[in-house]
Amino acid sequence: MATSTTPVHGLFIDGSEVPASRSDLLDVVNPATGTLLARISHASDADVDRAVKSASAAFEGNAWAGLSNRTRAKLINKLADVFEAHLDEFFQLETLNNGRSVNETRAQISRLPDFLRYNAGLAIARRDAVIPVDGNYLNYTIRTPIGVVGNSTPFNHPLMIMMKSLAPTLASGCTTVVKPSEYTPLTTLRLAALFVEAGLPQGVFNVVTGLGPTTGRALAEHPALAKWVLTGGTEAGRITGALAGHNFAHQTLELGGKTPVLVFDDFNVDQAVNYAAFGAFIGAGQTCICGSRQIVQEKIYDEFVEKLAAKAKTIRIGNPIDPTVQLGPVVSARQQQRVLNYIKIGLEEDRARLVAGGRIPTDPSLQNGFFVEPTVFADVTADMRIFQEEVFGPFVSITRFSTEEEGLALANNSQFGLAGAIRTNNLTRAHRVAARLKCGIVWVNDHHRLDPASPWGGVKDSGIGRECGTESFDQHFETKSVMLRMEDSPFDWYKDTANQPRLN
Repeated sequence: MATSTTPVHGLFIDGSEVPASRSDLLDVVNPATGTLLARISHASDADVDRAVKSASAAFEGNAWAGLSNRTRAKLINKLADVFEAHLDEFFQLETLNNGRSVNETRAQISRLPDFLRYNAGLAIARRDAVIPVDGNYLNYTIRTPIGVVGNSTPFNHPLMIMMKSLAPTLASGCTTVVKPSEYTPLTTLRLAALFVEAGLPQGVFNVVTGLGPTTGRALAEHPALAKWVLTGGTEAGRITGALAGHNFAHQTLELGGKTPVLVFDDFNVDQAVNYAAFGAFIGAGQTCICGSRQIVQEKIYDEFVEKLAAKAKTIRIGNPIDPTVQLGPVVSARQQQRVLNYIKIGLEEDRARLVAGGRIPTDPSLQNGFFVEPTVFADVTADMRIFQEEVFGPFVSITRFSTEEEGLALANNSQFGLAGAIRTNNLTRAHRVAARLKCGIVWVNDHHRLDPASPWGGVKDSGIGRECGTESFDQHFETKSVMLRMEDSPFDWYKDTANQPRLN
């Protein structure tokens, strides 16, 4: 589907691209240039219902449900190989669509086929249980795939975040309807078509595009969903989680974050600064695990502030399709204005000390894009808004602490609990502090590290459930308990009620 000048993408339902029932289209813009990349369909409630019905039919159909675990695993490994053969196409398309440096998209997307391979391995290795119980009984469990998984993905890491859910969904024998962000749907649409071309049965992987309050809401509240997965803001999680919860759907919600990074004075300052820049500015800071709160021990505080400010000023900003560029734009004019508003809050309301950035780049070639300079605020305290609120941009604050207890109190002083990080050479301290950080993920002397086998998710207002690892795979099954009486002796409860010990 296309016009003579701009591609127009329909929905992807039941193995092919189809038009939406409503005629309005949404613009997809290149955030580096402000130019129109494509237009996408805006799925209605009826379109979402059609997609869910397609996924439900595929879940029950022999082409998918009839596959053995081993055959399904072979197919998923084939999908991984096909995906890997097209990586260059996906690097380029994701960079054009969401504005991340092509070096970043290459580093991230090249790992995604391994998510499929890892979960294919889990499908083959899957075991049920035999449970010892009292009496002459055999008790065993049967795990059955739960059904249709609805998956709402954000704009910051479109393919990676979608794949964290898609891989276990496919490996478990479930089916899915994905609603990508309206800002960044292009790689998801392309991958769905590619997988069907590679042999994935029709209806297993459907994509509906549209806005969150319309298309996303219709998907979250659909009564046929067995599981709801959303990566996004905390309020979106509250709203859609309540909708899905009305139908008792399983849920995995990865929501907001305000990652604390505790930098102890035994750690090399230059390395701490390099990790801080990496943790805060990758993806233009648009990540829930952005290392946005650098909490630095007082002995090295001044040196750290000076060096991080200097580092931020050296980062090369530009069109992310250029491999020499280190920082691209944020995803939209709306997101750019959000970051600028928080810079104003930091200066005028919080009265923190701006030591780097804080403005739109002056390069004339960047004026049509949605760029913001890497921004660093120092002397930030826990009562400031820029310490507590998620900015979602290239924006980092630095806070001073003296003792380990004070540092931990500052780190845990947040409504969020997705990730945390520690910089120290003291192994005992690393384990001690990691255990006390109130979050779901901790990095010691690293940041942003993700592995298909490592569970991923948060606590508090950062969500519920886990992606990756056996934890995610196992969440795609219902467990059925089968209790078999292993004797043929006569049974009559009402003949001898008093002498029959039973739990029910």
